[in-house]
Order: sequence, then structure tokens, then C-alpha cells
Amino acid sequence: MRQSDRNPSPASIADDITGESTGTGEYKDFVAVFRDRYERLSRLLRGRVNHRPTNAVQQMPGGNDAALIGMVSDIRSTASGHWLIELEDTNGVFPCLVMKDRSIADLVDELLLDEIIAVDGTLSDDAGILFVDSLHFPDVPHTHHPTTADRHVQAALISDVHVGSQEFMDEAWSRFARWLHTDEAESVEYLLLAGDMVEGVGVYPEQDKELSIVDIYEQYEAFSERLKEIPGDMEIVMIPGNHDAVRLAEPQPAFDEELRDIMNAHDARITGNPSTVTVEGVSILMYHGVSLDEVIAELPEEKASYDHPHHAMYQLLKKRHIAPQYGGHTRLAPEKRDHLTIDEVPDIFHTGHVHKLGYGKYHNVLAINSGCWQEQTSFQKSVNIDPDHAYAPIVDLDTLSLTIRDFN
Repeated sequence: MRQSDRNPSPASIADDITGESTGTGEYKDFVAVFRDRYERLSRLLRGRVNHRPTNAVQQMPGGNDAALIGMVSDIRSTASGHWLIELEDTNGVFPCLVMKDRSIADLVDELLLDEIIAVDGTLSDDAGILFVDSLHFPDVPHTHHPTTADRHVQAALISDVHVGSQEFMDEAWSRFARWLHTDEAESVEYLLLAGDMVEGVGVYPEQDKELSIVDIYEQYEAFSERLKEIPGDMEIVMIPGNHDAVRLAEPQPAFDEELRDIMNAHDARITGNPSTVTVEGVSILMYHGVSLDEVIAELPEEKASYDHPHHAMYQLLKKRHIAPQYGGHTRLAPEKRDHLTIDEVPDIFHTGHVHKLGYGKYHNVLAINSGCWQEQTSFQKSVNIDPDHAYAPIVDLDTLSLTIRDFN
């Protein structure tokens, strides 16, 4: 075993909702969060099109060129197979038509309700509709250049440990922890966990039949014991997930003081979901990933799938929002500010939740969905989820190159 000589710098954390939640669930909160989303994401689009508000476009004569920035309020196909998109801004709603034979028609397949886009084109003769020539997403600039560390140092990015499940892979976890003590892992100074530390209680039907630990606090105590196997000189950062004992609505605040006291091994840093964690100058957007289910369900398989979860992550980067669609399976908390917009482009985007390993680069952003530490449960089998388990993605923070370690 190696001698301890790691010297990680403390992680800095931004965009943490913990202690900042102001939403009461009233109508005005919903209005505020969508207005804030529109204002912030429309700024990213204003340089792409010479847009006007919907009420100004409504006053323009037919046949003129026009451009809009708006929130997608409806998408439907016409009897002729064209696409009608209704865009809403703070002044009203305007219909936009994408003709089926245009090259941009494929982009309509990528649209989700409530995301912000820009379009430009030509008004119909009666000025009642905009024929769309081009469609723009807020997106990550093609010119984006990530920041890297100025020394050779690595981070392990994992998620979905699920201690308390009968299918938790205890031996695989111990192999991972023992490896972190070896000379081979001497440069791994950071461990970033993207949610679902424990299996939780009552998360899905008949879950109690698959629990090895039925008390939620005892689950966290068992997780804390697993955390003690990790070298004590590593910087550890954790966010919660949908199986954890925090509110389900996103953004999720960090674990409360009682759970923090239980998970006190190695003074782990605990923050909300999502959070931007910066280590060695490298910014890592950590998000558990519940909205990936929604993206995968709504988009064509070639755009997003469980077998390629990083493709769904690319879509979130393209839309510059972690959970664009409201009212689906992803529970969203209305706040005065939309904490789920991606204002600053991260160097790394790290998610979990779907229990599948996927990774790749989107406009130079390294996207990693890190799999899980739980073998297939009966529930997963019933919904055709075949998990990728006991893998640890290791990132060289000085080059953003990636190595996948297998502890099966």
C-alpha cells in the first residue's frame, strides 16, 4: 500500500440551492421561475438573431423577415405533415411553421416543451404565422475551450452507490476503495459522488422486498462505513439523488444536519443537486440526472437513449438547461430564480441516475454518466434496465482524458 502524500485543494462550490430556497408553491413563483429562465437564456440567443417581441412581430406587415426568441409552449404536426411551434415570450405567443422538407425539420425532433429557442424566417402574407428558415438553441459555443489543471491530478467520478439494497455490490466497492490506496491511484485526489448514496425507502413499488437495511438512517450509517474505506487524504464531494432523504423536487438542497452528522467520514463536502464544483481550476457541473429519463422518453432513440446516456446529456448542454420540460416525471420546485439553467459552460458534466455508463465530448465539454454500484433489481428487470455497475471513471484534470476502471 502506498504512503499518504495526496494534497488536494479544497473544492469550491457554486449554484448550491441549500439554504437559498424561497419557493412557496404559489402561482407567482411559477411565473417568476419561467420569466427568469426566459430572460437568462434569451441573452445567450440575442447575438444569433435580430429578434423582436411577439407583440411587435404581430404589428409587422406580411412578407417581412422576422425573428423571435421564445419558450416552446406547444409543438404539433399539421395535416400536411409540417410542424407548428408556438413560441411564447413575456409579451405573448406567436405561431411558427417549420416545413417538413426543410433541412431544419430534423431539429424539431430535439425540441422539448418549455425550452428557450430562437427562430428567424419570413412572415406569411397575412402576417399571422412565421415560416421558419433557421432555428437556434442557446447551446455551448463551438469555440469553447475548457480549463485544465496546471499539474497532473485525477478525480474519480461515481454515482448511485445504493447502500441498503440487497443488490449493493459491497465487494466491488471494497475493491475500488483498496485500489485508491495503491501507488497506481496516487494521483486520484478527488472523489465526486453524483447522488443516491443509499437505496432509500418507498422509492418504487415493493422496494421493501429488495432492502438489506430497512431503516433509512441505518442505511446512511452503513454508507458512512463504506466511505471510511476511502483514503482519508482525498477531497470528497457529494450531492443527493432521488433515492436520498431530501426533497424530491429539483433543485434539491443538500443533506440535513442529522444526515451530515452520520456521513462525517473524512469531512466530505456536501452540497445540493445540482452544483458546480471547481477543483484545480476545472469546473464540474454535478447533477444527479432525473431529467435524463424525460429527455430519453421524448426524443428519438438516435438523439437520446439509455444505452448512450451521454447523448441525452449533450441535449441538456445544447439547451443550456438541466431540466427543460416542466410537468412531466421530473419534479421541479418553483423558485424566484431558475437554478437549473446552465449559465456558465462547465469543463465536465457529471450525472448518474440511469445506471448506465456513457461518456463523450460535446463542444469540448466532457460528459460522463458514471453507472452504479448496484446489480440489477427486480424492479429494474421489470422496466428493462440492465445496469452498468462497478465502474469508476477517472479523469486526468490536466488533460481531461478519461480512463474507465472496472471493479467487477
